[in-house]
Amino acid sequence: MTEKRMNQLLNARRQLKDTSPLIHCITNPISINDCANAVLAVGARPIMAEHPGESAEITASASALAVNLGNITDARMESMLLSGHKARALSLPRIIDVVGVSCSKLRLEYAKRWIAECAPSIIKGNLAEIRMLCGENILSSGIDASDQDQLSQNNLLVRIASAKQLAKKTGSVILASGKTDLITDGKEVFLVDNGCSKMARLTGTGCMLNVLTGAFLSVLPPLSAALFTAAFLGICGEEADTETGMGSFHVRLMDQLDVISDETLQRRAKIIEYSKEECL
Repeated sequence: MTEKRMNQLLNARRQLKDTSPLIHCITNPISINDCANAVLAVGARPIMAEHPGESAEITASASALAVNLGNITDARMESMLLSGHKARALSLPRIIDVVGVSCSKLRLEYAKRWIAECAPSIIKGNLAEIRMLCGENILSSGIDASDQDQLSQNNLLVRIASAKQLAKKTGSVILASGKTDLITDGKEVFLVDNGCSKMARLTGTGCMLNVLTGAFLSVLPPLSAALFTAAFLGICGEEADTETGMGSFHVRLMDQLDVISDETLQRRAKIIEYSKEECL
């Protein structure tokens, strides 16, 4: 990553703390508390309203919208569409986390509808979920990506090509999370290799990535928001990883979201930009 882009991202972090934008997060009850606290930790203000009677009104007062298909319900599906339509009408930045589209036809069809009608700034999912949106066959079960669905030297260029095609088709930045995150707007392609194994063992880290990206989306363009948040959360995970157990890791991760230094972010960021020739 260039020094200019890194400075842009670090300035955005300060801007977020200075302006405290309201972020409307329609997420699931499994991770809702951690999501709210993560947004607060970076300086933004979360509101988690999901009643269909008020969701669009709440979205209209927010600076960004983040929706999540985890633990889906009829009411939340209705609210996410209403809020997505409102965000699009007001040109508010918006992100969808396509949780579970790789294991549920209901979620897959709904995600396709939401993307078509609400035109998200960013589509976020693990690599299996992103591949499912591309119409590919996957090997994963449940909401987790299998080892075969992770990026490798053998499949890297194919996975990049699919993600770029989806970005061009939808007009959205694609954030495919995993051991290595893949981010593309259909032209530029980045790989982020930050994070630790404990993050995959803590419920809700993917949901936290979604709402944190929504927060940074309020002060950054979509590609930069996705890129910075993937590196930011991954580095926080690395800094939180000690020899202690998962409970301590959970608390330390929240601490790092609040106190991690710019110097640490600059030093530990592992971001690779792929050239157009490499991505053909």
